[in-house]
Amino acid sequence: MARPRTFEEERALDAAMRTFWEKGYEATSTQDLCDATGLGRSSIYNTFKSKHDLFERALAHYLDTKRAVQLALLEDAGRPAAERVRALLAMVVEGEAEHRTATGRALGCLGVNSVVELGARDAKTASLLERDAALRLAAYRAVMEAGRRDGSITSARDPGALARFLNATVAGLRVSSQGGAGRSALEAIADTAMDALTS
Repeated sequence: MARPRTFEEERALDAAMRTFWEKGYEATSTQDLCDATGLGRSSIYNTFKSKHDLFERALAHYLDTKRAVQLALLEDAGRPAAERVRALLAMVVEGEAEHRTATGRALGCLGVNSVVELGARDAKTASLLERDAALRLAAYRAVMEAGRRDGSITSARDPGALARFLNATVAGLRVSSQGGAGRSALEAIADTAMDALTS
């Protein structure tokens, strides 16, 4: 029995996402995408229209998947807010350790990588990234406000400013890891961020 087309598209999308994540948009060739997905050029273009369309779908898939995991941690009302933030930072550190390449550097974040590579010159990509940032910042702000209420976040800064600080910390962890920082260095950054939120 043949696999459903949607299954094949999802598998191809996952493979393309990984390729764009490893190489970036510009450096990924159509042949790279064929090799990764197992599809021929005509199948890629029939299914996804263009390299850019495939990239947009892969990026949206990546952002939605990563954000859903983050929100599940941050919205766990059974734990104090500061513990939820600590769990988020620990998850980022662990993810960077899991995605190290043979060079000892990590892949970082496809979202952050795309901001740097395309954010200023690709309106569609910028729109996807802005939507994701707004949703994440809203969740980060909500957890900071929850921390104020439960007493676990003690910084006097505005919750919106704290949300942006957390967002910058997460992105900074990913970029530092791409630059070769190891687990202990990333854990020290995460610990320092928690000190800033709770001291």
